[in-house]
Amino acid sequence: MNIPRWLKRFGSSLLIGGQAVNAAVAGKINASELFEQLMEAGPSSFLIILITSVAAGTVFNIQVAAELSKQGVGSEVGGLLAIGMAREIAPLLTATLLTGKVATAYAAQLGTMKVTEQIDAITMLRTDPVEYLVVPRLIAMIVMAPVQCLLFFSVALWSGQVSSTVLYQIPPTVFWNSVREWLIMTDLPFMLIKAVAFGLLIAIIACGWGLTTRGGPKEVGSSTTGAVVMTLLTVSITDVLLTQILFS
Repeated sequence: MNIPRWLKRFGSSLLIGGQAVNAAVAGKINASELFEQLMEAGPSSFLIILITSVAAGTVFNIQVAAELSKQGVGSEVGGLLAIGMAREIAPLLTATLLTGKVATAYAAQLGTMKVTEQIDAITMLRTDPVEYLVVPRLIAMIVMAPVQCLLFFSVALWSGQVSSTVLYQIPPTVFWNSVREWLIMTDLPFMLIKAVAFGLLIAIIACGWGLTTRGGPKEVGSSTTGAVVMTLLTVSITDVLLTQILFS
């Protein structure tokens, strides 16, 4: 029975991820590489998160506030936007953006190192490539994904309030009162749990696909594309499971 290569790579990625988690728990962390990866997953990605969150909050409000205003319940716009963002839109869109920005970089960097035999050189120096390369990227995503998600949520709410006030004359106090009434205590912690899970998946699959690249430089592009596709599929499936577990 021939096992599809994508399935083999997915299994290898999970093994690499498990090894990286064990190394991280044991404190085997490359500090200099970690700082660089934190910058890659954090400040370097802030702008795209800000722009998309402003657009998401505004567009959501344009669609929803118009309908609710027609029904005479425009005062509930803030609450509906808040739970929509917290429970689904913020963590999922943040994961999608980080997949496009960060996962592609991880897969391309490690894939290039693999085909140019730099990974073999690291191994010959008696250094574990997973500890040296994967662990910092894994920690960076676990730390920065919830930070980016919280930023996305906050900016989207703010842009939603501004657009509802400007376009539909909903007073800011009414908007924020609705947010406080609709959000429950567990919504934000559960949102961050989703973000951490998605960040972990992004790092594991992107690094796994990079380290399992075979062939020449042309294969790096294929690995990068494959990492993005597999990450998005895995995040989507995980999102369904976590939504059922956390919010049902």
